[in-house]
Amino acid sequence: MLLAFVSTPDAGPASLILVLAAVLAAAKLGGHLAERLGQPAVLGELLGGVLLGNLDLVGLGWFRALTGNLALAGLAELGVVLLLFEVGLESTIQDMKQVGARALVVAMLGVAMPWILGFGVGVLMLPGHSVYAHLYLGAVLTATSVGITARVLRDLGRSQSAEARIILGAAVIDDVLGLIILAVTASLIQAANVGGEVSAAAILLVLVKAAAFLLGALWLGALVSPRLFSFTARLKGTGLLLATALVFCFGLAAGAGAIGLAPIVGAYAAGLILERVHYREFADRGEHDLEELIRPVSSVLVPVFFVLMGLKVELAGMFDPTHLGLAALLVVAAIIGKQVCGLGVLGTKLDKLSIGIGMIPRGEVGLIFANIGLGLVVHGERIIDQTLFSTIVFMVLVTTVVTPPALKWSLGRSRA
Repeated sequence: MLLAFVSTPDAGPASLILVLAAVLAAAKLGGHLAERLGQPAVLGELLGGVLLGNLDLVGLGWFRALTGNLALAGLAELGVVLLLFEVGLESTIQDMKQVGARALVVAMLGVAMPWILGFGVGVLMLPGHSVYAHLYLGAVLTATSVGITARVLRDLGRSQSAEARIILGAAVIDDVLGLIILAVTASLIQAANVGGEVSAAAILLVLVKAAAFLLGALWLGALVSPRLFSFTARLKGTGLLLATALVFCFGLAAGAGAIGLAPIVGAYAAGLILERVHYREFADRGEHDLEELIRPVSSVLVPVFFVLMGLKVELAGMFDPTHLGLAALLVVAAIIGKQVCGLGVLGTKLDKLSIGIGMIPRGEVGLIFANIGLGLVVHGERIIDQTLFSTIVFMVLVTTVVTPPALKWSLGRSRA
């Protein structure tokens, strides 16, 4: 009876329990192998999904069918929300203030140039696609994975260097700017799809709405969250700190979705708002930090997202010369676009090359942007089709793989 209940029509005879077992096994085995090779676990999780999804080339198509599993997609969406919440928790508003104007300039350059280059690649290689596809491709390239870069810097023992502070501060600001660009681009696509006017005024309105939501959420959340946690600290029961944090996160994510923004914008804002001082009453009585409490939940749900992204990659179509050319140009644009970041620290003795290299990895943020594009349609055309999605994943893989050795070499060179 239980298996019949959790089974879904799009999964065939297999139950959701069996689906999750396969997905989590692929994620953890892939993550283990990646870490043994000195790479982030997310890379192995993604490649595990790519391997399973392309078993249809040898006649095993069951895993490919999982891309249409609604229950799995729902868990992956929840994993994305938790992932952005965690990324937000790793930074605070005070941290963003302390990084200074240099990190802001680095971040702005690291968003503007990749967006321009991504748009140019779209115009050059995808002339048959709409301008919205070109705009969205540029938006995907603006991303920077602060998690991957932070781990590399920590492993190299350079996380407290001046360059590291600039890189990590700029990466956090980069995420905020990238989310705003994503919100603006997605809103313009939705407006065009329903015949709405896409003008400079419309673009400004969406930009103001996205910025207002982020600023408003940060201001209101900073007032509400201490009172919310103070109230729940008086309640009886277990798991109250984690439950309260998730309610806060999901509430802001739902609020972002209600005004036409991606829910991940709200989840990221929720993480930025929450600080240890807000739930110090829980900490005073011996409760674990919020990051420690949420990690077991995210360690199950977040890999589901990465494996599902890998399942959607079709390797067969990647061997077409046009697609290989597109993938190569995307990688070049992704790398060169972030090297411009070093111009933001001109006039200092900081290592400009290392700063640019540290901003290269797209990681989970690039995948999230691409996945959202898969669900966007304008005038009957998918903004990110299956082939373009596969090339974006290829770009994410390459930028994630090249960053650790390149950053190690660059920092070692500057130290010498």
